[in-house]
Amino acid sequence: MTLGQFLKGSAMAAVAGAMALTALPTEAFAASAETQQRARDRDDRRGNARQGNERIRWDAMRRAVQQSGARSERREDRREQRHDRRENRRERNQDRRENWRDRNQERRENWRDRRDDRRDRWEDRRDNRRDRWDDRRDNRRDRWDDRRDRRDHRAWNRRWRDNDRYDWHRYRASNRNVYRIGRYYSPYRNYRYNRVNIGFRLGNLFYSNRYWINDPWQYRLPPAYGPYRWVRYYDDVLLVNTYSGEVVDVIYDFFW
Repeated sequence: MTLGQFLKGSAMAAVAGAMALTALPTEAFAASAETQQRARDRDDRRGNARQGNERIRWDAMRRAVQQSGARSERREDRREQRHDRRENRRERNQDRRENWRDRNQERRENWRDRRDDRRDRWEDRRDNRRDRWDDRRDNRRDRWDDRRDRRDHRAWNRRWRDNDRYDWHRYRASNRNVYRIGRYYSPYRNYRYNRVNIGFRLGNLFYSNRYWINDPWQYRLPPAYGPYRWVRYYDDVLLVNTYSGEVVDVIYDFFW
């Protein structure tokens, strides 16, 4: 080996050594930077994880609060629904009670109405029976009265004047005021007195009940019976058959 080769080799070795020496700090620095970067990345990851965990906790807490609020709202909704159901049941029960009372009241009223109708029908039938019985009795009485009236009409005797009990002349002489009974008013306007005789037929207004002498004995006249009535005609007194209007007996100038 020549010297030049040795020197050339030595120089290259020195250069290589120098380059090696300069390369060692750079690699160490690079390794340290890489380690620091890994540490920073690890810290970042830890920070991110911590932030993520915090966010997760806050989200969980917010969801819990929201869920709690939702549960409270649902609980309140269920409470209101239960209250509404209770109110609805109470109202339905009240309506059923009122409807039951109304139906019972209607049934009672209908029963009373039917009872009253039955009572009215029974009373109507009773009244009808009574009326029919009264009508039959009245008809029998009328027929009997008619027969009696016919008998009385045939039996009327004007010889009652021969009975001193009916001496109205003497009684009037001592009781003149009894025969002063006031002015006579004709049932017809502008009608003038006309003397009537036995057998004459009067108009029915002349022997209406306003002209009847209801107490013949007060004037000592015989009692009128059957269809007969003593009737005042001006100052005369007439015995009239009220069925026919026929004058049966007459006394002129009876009243003062």
